[in-house]
Amino acid sequence: MEHVRDLTLLPKAHLHLHFTGSMRPTTLIELADKYGVHLPEALTGGEPPKLRATDERGWFRFQRLYDIARSCLRAPEDIQRLVRETAQEDVRDGSGWLEIQVDPTSYAPRLGGLIPAMEIILDAVETASRDTGLGIRVLVAANRMKHPLDARTLARLAVRYADRGVVGFGLSNDERRGMARDFDRAFAIAREGGLLAAPHGGELTGPASVRDCLDDLHAARIGHGVRAAEDPRLLRRLAERGVTCEVCPASNVALGVYEKHEDVPLRTLYEAGVPMALGADDPLLFGSRLAAQYEIARRHHGFTDAELAELARQSVRGSAVPEDVRRKLLSGIDDWLAAPAA
Repeated sequence: MEHVRDLTLLPKAHLHLHFTGSMRPTTLIELADKYGVHLPEALTGGEPPKLRATDERGWFRFQRLYDIARSCLRAPEDIQRLVRETAQEDVRDGSGWLEIQVDPTSYAPRLGGLIPAMEIILDAVETASRDTGLGIRVLVAANRMKHPLDARTLARLAVRYADRGVVGFGLSNDERRGMARDFDRAFAIAREGGLLAAPHGGELTGPASVRDCLDDLHAARIGHGVRAAEDPRLLRRLAERGVTCEVCPASNVALGVYEKHEDVPLRTLYEAGVPMALGADDPLLFGSRLAAQYEIARRHHGFTDAELAELARQSVRGSAVPEDVRRKLLSGIDDWLAAPAA
């Protein structure tokens, strides 16, 4: 058997992780018990639920499970626990930088309103970062299922907290609903406020979704973006502009975007020169965290340790990490590759 290096020791940045979806399954069960929330067997069975979101019914089931899990986050201490445990999991997987994505309106009703919810989340991030040593920042994400005016409110809120750890603005949920251009003003507000634009695109729909994110929202990063592999011209455009795609291999298979791991076009993107940042998306529902995404690249796509190191570098370069931390992470990647394989 070929000797390979430990992927949990490879320094990397984690750029695609959703807030509730980062929760440990055991934590969800404990919080549900605390609040008397009945969890469906799909969330208690010890195995990731079987999901297929390529049709409306499948996406609705995915969202329903996510909403049930989110309903168990009701108090500041729940938020603090989630962020602390998420940071611990990321550190265990070799992450040196995490940008976690959250829509604070989802938590506002139970946390005293939009601004209190935002401040509770940011306080939890600051505490977890200090306690674990992991650099953590926040992307505020609008929901494309809601009115674009709601997105503008969130963009202004995100800019307001740019000095408290908000580094970007995103757009999530079912990309088959809500045109990217409907949210152009919200993204303009965010960009004018110095935030990075990182909408979801090219997951459940094809290359046109990625082009819309580039043309209408001026995206610096694309959440997922894998369907760009179907359009060679678009791949060249992403590569030439250096737009990082936040690729989540386990999620893509779990949601039925691709049938099996080998079908996820990691090689196509990599060889086209498109920067990638591998991400776990929603470990609570998909069953695997950050290092496992690199293992998928190794096992199912034949990525060598040198190529995996380059993927890690791309994740760092695509992040909003400060320059001193960037240098430290990149140096750590070089050290990992220079060390002898086990």
